[in-house]
Formats: sequence, C-alpha cells, structure tokens
Amino acid sequence: MLVETSLKGEIAFDPRSAYYLWFVMDFCDGGDMNEYLLSRKPNRKTNTSFMLQLSSALAFLHKNQIIHRDLKPDNILISQSRLDTSDLEPTLKVADFGLSKVCSASGQNPEEPVSVNKCFLSTACGTDFYMAPEVWEGHYTAKADIFALGIIIWAMLERITFIDTETKKELLGSYVKQGTEIVPVGEALLENPKMELLIPVKKKSMNGRMKQLIKEMLAANPQDRPDAFELELRLVQIAFKDSSWET
Repeated sequence: MLVETSLKGEIAFDPRSAYYLWFVMDFCDGGDMNEYLLSRKPNRKTNTSFMLQLSSALAFLHKNQIIHRDLKPDNILISQSRLDTSDLEPTLKVADFGLSKVCSASGQNPEEPVSVNKCFLSTACGTDFYMAPEVWEGHYTAKADIFALGIIIWAMLERITFIDTETKKELLGSYVKQGTEIVPVGEALLENPKMELLIPVKKKSMNGRMKQLIKEMLAANPQDRPDAFELELRLVQIAFKDSSWET
C-alpha cells in the first residue's frame, strides 16, 4: 500500500513544483481487531496468540521509550497473507502512532534515557473507553498503555462490546454501567478509585490468574499496575503453564 503526503513547509525554487514523500507500508488484509474478532466465534487459541503478541509489542515500544497513548482495537491491524497453514494465527500490528510520545533523556546524564514509567505527560489524549483515570486528569506515564491493553484483553476474552455513538459500529471495549448509561472504566475509576470491577462478567471466561492480572492492569493507581515487561512474562506463564482457563 502506498501513502502519499505533501511535505509542507518546504520552499521550492520553482513555486510551481512540489515535494512529495511516499511511504510503502504492509497491507493488512485481515482488517482491524474489531472486524476480525467480531466476525468470528470466540477462540481460546486466537485469544492467547493475540494477548502474547500485544504484550510483546507493548514491551518493545516501552523498551524503546515510546508511549503509544491510543491503544484500541481500531489501531491493531491483522495480517493473514503469510499464513501457510490453518494452524497458524494471524500477525498483529500496532498502528497509528499519531499521538505517541518518545520519552527523551533528562537529568544530569542526557545520554541515559528516562524510564517510560517515570516520564510524565500532561496532554489528555486517546479514546475515552480505553483511557486510564490519570489520563483524564492529565498527569500520566506509560502505565496508561497498560490500562488500555487491560481494557482490550478483558473485552476480547469476554466479547464485551459497545456501539460507538458517532459511527454506530460495534466495538470491543469494557465499560461500567451506571443505570442506563455506559461509562468508560477509567472515568468511573477517577470518580471512585475504590470501585470494585466485576471481572469476569461471565463465569468461566477466564481462570483466577488471568482475572487477577486484568484487575492489576486496570488498577486505579498506576503504580499498582505491572509494567510492560512484567506483563509480557506473566502472560507467557499463563498461556503455557495453565492447562485450562476454567480453573
């Protein structure tokens, strides 16, 4: 797939000429995570593969000092073109880095990169249903990405969806119900940090270890959440050491 963009701000010697930059990008034939999962029946193998790939991708980003700031199923693309057999799961690709932030070096040693978990940002941005409570306040770190991934994984495992009011599309995403209204989990936790989330919503949709991990990922206090590296390790342990998700 080719994407064309005009280089604004460049002054050409000939005012009638223009500069163009072309990007060659992979074509993700499986659509986004919403389209892929919601058009198929729930599958434990697929869920496990997606969780491991997403945690690995997030660990890679945070290792390279990048905070995504807008993780959601719409920004997770699916590539199936390289599948040789039906036994293989598709490849996930985290996309849309338009809101991402690279944490630059600071302090007395400018050559030593600052930890993404100590790099505080103040611009509230992202998508409501995946935003951590501290993002709503405008003071957050990379732990906000952990929260967003917690919302995604919880919704994926239990097929929790809502209808987007603008696009009318069905989207994967967890929420809190207040009367007839649905409220983003992060917003609800900001109002009531001691609120106990009902995880899982459906019985036997996950085992005790998975339930505990998701609760930690969605902790109101970001310091109580695992970092990306601990998260990746724990998901590997859950995936390969547990014989059943229903115990």
